[in-house]
Amino acid sequence: MASTGNTLLALITGAAIGAGVGLLYAPDSGEKTRKKLKKDAQKAQDNLNKRYTETSSNLSEKAKKARVDFETRLEETLSSASHKADDILAAMENKLDELRKQNAKLQKDKANKSSNKSTGNTPDKAVV
Repeated sequence: MASTGNTLLALITGAAIGAGVGLLYAPDSGEKTRKKLKKDAQKAQDNLNKRYTETSSNLSEKAKKARVDFETRLEETLSSASHKADDILAAMENKLDELRKQNAKLQKDKANKSSNKSTGNTPDKAVV
């Protein structure tokens, strides 16, 4: 974009310098010189308008492409994050099930110890 701006500036500067030199060294009459200048100015304006239109069109296309690329990458990122979240939730559910089983076993062992103490039987001593 900076290159296009520099090109346009160079074109305008060159046209202005050329017009000034043309006036100083014009072999034609004033009327012919003015017509030439007007014609050259019109050409320069047409050229600038053409470049402006091309640049605007290119920028619009690039902006649309960048938006589509961004939306695609965002969708991929969200999808990936969703899959990772599902994996994490599944792992956490598995771990929770394991902890529940361990807790149930500990509760059962605790209940067994309590019942053994109240009856006087201990699992370590053999009854003869």
